[in-house]
Amino acid sequence: MKRLWIRLIGCLIAAAVASPSALACASCFGKSDSSMAQGMNAGIFVLLAFVLLFWIAFGSFFVFIVRRARQTGEPLPGDQDDPQHN
Repeated sequence: MKRLWIRLIGCLIAAAVASPSALACASCFGKSDSSMAQGMNAGIFVLLAFVLLFWIAFGSFFVFIVRRARQTGEPLPGDQDDPQHN
């Protein structure tokens, strides 16, 4: 039974590697200046923009927290004025 599974897996791997359609998706086989490729590139840039906006918002949150903490007048952890620093 184990030999059968090994042969089956070997045949599946050989079929996947030998198949020319396994080399790339349908949009990659086409022209790079087609409307499908342009749409895919636009989608990639939109997703990158969302990731960039997320990181900007994430960093802005910590800038907000630090500014808000400085308004209280208490020293921040790690500052020179922190009594626990010395």
